[in-house]
Amino acid sequence: MLSEIRQEKLENGLQVNLKEIHSAPIISHWVWYRVGSRNEVAGKTGISHWVEHMQFKGTPKFAPGVLDRAISHDGGFWNAFTFLDWTTFFETMPADKISLALELESDRMVNSTFPPEEVESERTVVISEREGNENEPLFRLDEAMQSAAFASHPYRNEIIGSVEDLHAIQRNDLYAHYQSNYCPNNAVLAIAGDFDSDEMLELIHKYYSPIAAHAVKTHLPGDETQLTSEQHCEVKGPGDTTYLQLAYRAPTAANEDFFTISVIDSLLTGPSGLNMFGGGGISNKTSRLYRALVEKEFAISVYGGLQATIDPYLYNINVTLRPGHKPEQVLGVIDNEINRLQQSLIPQIEIDRAVKQARALFAYGSENITNQAFWLGYPEMFDHYEWFEQYVEKLNQVTPQKIQTALQEYLQPQKRVVGIYLPEEVAA
Repeated sequence: MLSEIRQEKLENGLQVNLKEIHSAPIISHWVWYRVGSRNEVAGKTGISHWVEHMQFKGTPKFAPGVLDRAISHDGGFWNAFTFLDWTTFFETMPADKISLALELESDRMVNSTFPPEEVESERTVVISEREGNENEPLFRLDEAMQSAAFASHPYRNEIIGSVEDLHAIQRNDLYAHYQSNYCPNNAVLAIAGDFDSDEMLELIHKYYSPIAAHAVKTHLPGDETQLTSEQHCEVKGPGDTTYLQLAYRAPTAANEDFFTISVIDSLLTGPSGLNMFGGGGISNKTSRLYRALVEKEFAISVYGGLQATIDPYLYNINVTLRPGHKPEQVLGVIDNEINRLQQSLIPQIEIDRAVKQARALFAYGSENITNQAFWLGYPEMFDHYEWFEQYVEKLNQVTPQKIQTALQEYLQPQKRVVGIYLPEEVAA
C-alpha cells in the first residue's frame, strides 16, 4: 500500500521513494533517470547505454576502480541497466555502509569526467558487446523485427545502438547527453531496506539537495503510425535452429488494456515477469500454445514477452521450431488458437488460472530487498508507483469480454510483424 512507503520531492526536483523493510540489515539504493534509447536520434543510437558505461569511469573524487573495490570490501554489490525509457544504477549494501552509495551516486550525477582515453577504451568494449550479440540468432531476429515494426519511433533501434553510430559517436556527444539528462529533476531515488525514514531523509538531503536542477534537453519522439498490413522479415545466419517470432503493437503500460494483454500472454504462452531479477519460475505447460505446439511436437519451446513502456511497444510470441517443421505450418497453428479466442468467450476458470499464475510470478519478483527497491522506482519511469500497487487488482478485473475485445483489437494479422530466422544451411 502507498501508506507503506514515504514519498518526498526535494526542492531540486528529485523524487524520493522510501520503504522501510526490517527483515535483514540490508539497504538497496537505486537512482533512475528518465532517459533511454527512446530519447535518441538518428546517428546517435546507443548513446544512453554508452553513457551508462562511462558512469563507472570516475570522478575527481572517485577514480576508476576505487568504488568497485570499496563496495566489494563492504560486502555490497552494484550494477546499472539501460532500457528503452530509462537508465538506472543501484547498490545493495549492508545497512551501516549505505552512505557510500548515496555519496557515489550523488557525485556521479554531476561530476563524471568522461576521460577521452576511457571513452575510446569503452568504445571497444561496447562494439565488442554488439558484435557478440550478433552471433546470437534471436538478437539478429529481434533487431530486424523492431526495425520492421516501427517506421520512425526510436523503439525501432536496438538499445546498444548500431555499429555505424558506435564508431561515429565522440566524447563530446556522450558528455552532452550526460549533462542534458543526468540531473535531480529528471531522476527518481528509490531506497528500500533496514533504515529509519527520517534518518535516511537527512542523508539524502546531505548528498542530493546541493545538486542544482537544470532544464532537461532531450529528444521526445512523435507518435508512431499504426501497422495496417502484415509485415514480414527473414533473417539468415549461423546455427542449426529455426525461430519464429510474432510482434504485435502493444498498449502503453498506463493503458488499462496492458493488464488484459498480460492475462492474454499468460493464457497463450504462460506468464512472463517484468522484474529484471526474476524470482521464482512458473511452468507454462498449461498455456494454449504450449499444448498446441510443444506437446504436439511442432516446437521445442514457446514464450511471450510484454514490456511496460511509455509509448506503445510490442507484444512478442517467440517459438523455437522442432527440426522438420516449417515456420508457415507453426504460424497456422498459432493463428488457429488466436482465432478461437477471438470468436468465443474463454471460460472464467481458465482466466482465473492464468491470473493466478501471473500474480504468483509478480509476487516472486517482489520478494527480496533489492527487488522491493527496484519496484519503488521502476513504475515511475512509465507511470507512477501506484501502478505497482494496483497491478494485482487490475489483473483481477480482467473479464472474458475484455479478453475477447483486446484480442480482436490488438492481435490481428494486419497489425503484426512475422519474423523468421533460418540457419544458413536450411536457407541454402
